[in-house]
Amino acid sequence: MELASFVLMVSGTFALAWGLVRGYAAARTALVPLVRAGDQTRSAVEATQPVHERARIRLAVRSAALAVFWIGVAMYGLYLLTVGFAVQP
Repeated sequence: MELASFVLMVSGTFALAWGLVRGYAAARTALVPLVRAGDQTRSAVEATQPVHERARIRLAVRSAALAVFWIGVAMYGLYLLTVGFAVQP
């Protein structure tokens, strides 16, 4: 096994695993504010605000964007793995 292919496969595996774990965690935190009811008074106050100004919606969108980013890192890890396998003699 060539050193370059070994480095590509190890780094690709690491990026794949890290991206999947972090993406799952970010997706899970994106759904929590939308699923639970929360405080009744705060929910009543937020109901009067426009959708884009609500704190729970902003938190969910931010976490969803992070989840997409980390899944992109995982996909880049898959790319590194395929390149590492292709470089092997």
